Amino acid sequence: MAVRFGVPPEGEKIRSLVEERLRQAMSEDSAKITVDWRGEQRHLYVISMPVDVLYFNADTHRIRAQRTLDPKRNRILEEEPWSEAAQTYLHDLLRQKASDPNQTDPDYTALMDELEDFGQREPGIISPDGIIVDGNTRCAALRDLGVKDIRVGVLPADTSRRDINSVELALQLRRDKRRDYSYINRLIAIEEELASGRREEDVARDFNIKVKTLRADRWVYQMINEAIERSSVDGRSPLRLIDFEEHQEKLRELQRDFAKKAAVDPDAAELLKEARLAMVVLNYPKTSLRYAEEDFHSRYLDERLPADLRPAVQESGTVSIPGLPGVTVQDGTAAVKSARALTDQLLQAEAVRVAGGGENSAEAVEASRLIKSARETFDVAVKLAGQNAQFEKRKVAVQERLTDAADYVRQCAAEFADAKSKRALDEDAFDDALLELRDSLARLARQAGRTFSSPGDGVEWLLAVTRED
Repeated sequence: MAVRFGVPPEGEKIRSLVEERLRQAMSEDSAKITVDWRGEQRHLYVISMPVDVLYFNADTHRIRAQRTLDPKRNRILEEEPWSEAAQTYLHDLLRQKASDPNQTDPDYTALMDELEDFGQREPGIISPDGIIVDGNTRCAALRDLGVKDIRVGVLPADTSRRDINSVELALQLRRDKRRDYSYINRLIAIEEELASGRREEDVARDFNIKVKTLRADRWVYQMINEAIERSSVDGRSPLRLIDFEEHQEKLRELQRDFAKKAAVDPDAAELLKEARLAMVVLNYPKTSLRYAEEDFHSRYLDERLPADLRPAVQESGTVSIPGLPGVTVQDGTAAVKSARALTDQLLQAEAVRVAGGGENSAEAVEASRLIKSARETFDVAVKLAGQNAQFEKRKVAVQERLTDAADYVRQCAAEFADAKSKRALDEDAFDDALLELRDSLARLARQAGRTFSSPGDGVEWLLAVTRED
């Protein structure tokens, strides 16, 4: 939900102070800072402002996802962004670790140490009304250190909300010593830029990524939002965006594998997605998620599920297409529906567990029990899938080794002629290497001769060339 931006209550008073200090800076030809401003470079005079009169930007992408941590405080932030309660909430969020709101961000602690030891090196940016456009975290740290003033550049008098967002993003994407946006906040920023009417190509360029990467990130963001919707039942609190903060690499890999599967088998892609999303909820590492392919449910999981996690039997059906009367399509196989039902159950249980004290205690205990039971079941399935993956890897390892050896021999043949023409061939070393190859082939032939009762042409050749006279 958008924040009711408006002008801060002390905005006019701050504007007067800013104008006074800007006049002095101009007369003294003080230092300047350069920003991207409406498609061109703008040089802004730097002034000193009291940290206590400035306002944290309620719309900053730095903590956009984290705002939902406390629904009551977030509601105040959305309705009264310049109130003391809202500004205090922003100050608290700026200190916190993006993926764990119960911890102080180590980067914030490091920033405080740097400011205390060396002072403020880079100026921030504010609007003429005193809204901090860049430097929210620095301002919070300076306040915590008891420092009275902060150096800032001032945007032009006609600065709009859109200008504030654009300048903030442009400065963030310079990739200097600023704290990076968290993964989820970056996804939000991309989506908001596109929602404002900008082209994918332009947004991708601003974020220093390819259009393909931008589309993949948008797919992940959409899946996260769908998962959040699926996690809410009977009016209970759903999961939050920040609950997916630490799963960046898992979700990106999920998207890549899903896209490959979907190109040839959409149902297989859905089964893979549901299995891996369930494992994300259960907090498995990325290496374990790779074992979950489209057959994970049917081959390793379904028969092991306890009764309270076993989805009801699902049947395929049809759904109509909006705008096309009489046209229907299949709504997914029974297997996909069953996998989706299990993932829904885990999403909803995790939402109740995360809410903790905000939910009925008996429900929270039951949700924790369900998650634990699911984890135990998935542990067995993941172990079996991993063992099978290792077995399959070993099965193909032998022929892959031979294929690699053949490639090396072909390369050797090509380089042999070149070395000979340049008189760079060490004939004795070459002869020794051939003897080593002969011995290696002989060992392989002995193994193959004991293994195959009816050898094929390749094995027959190997046995023939290594047979001792």
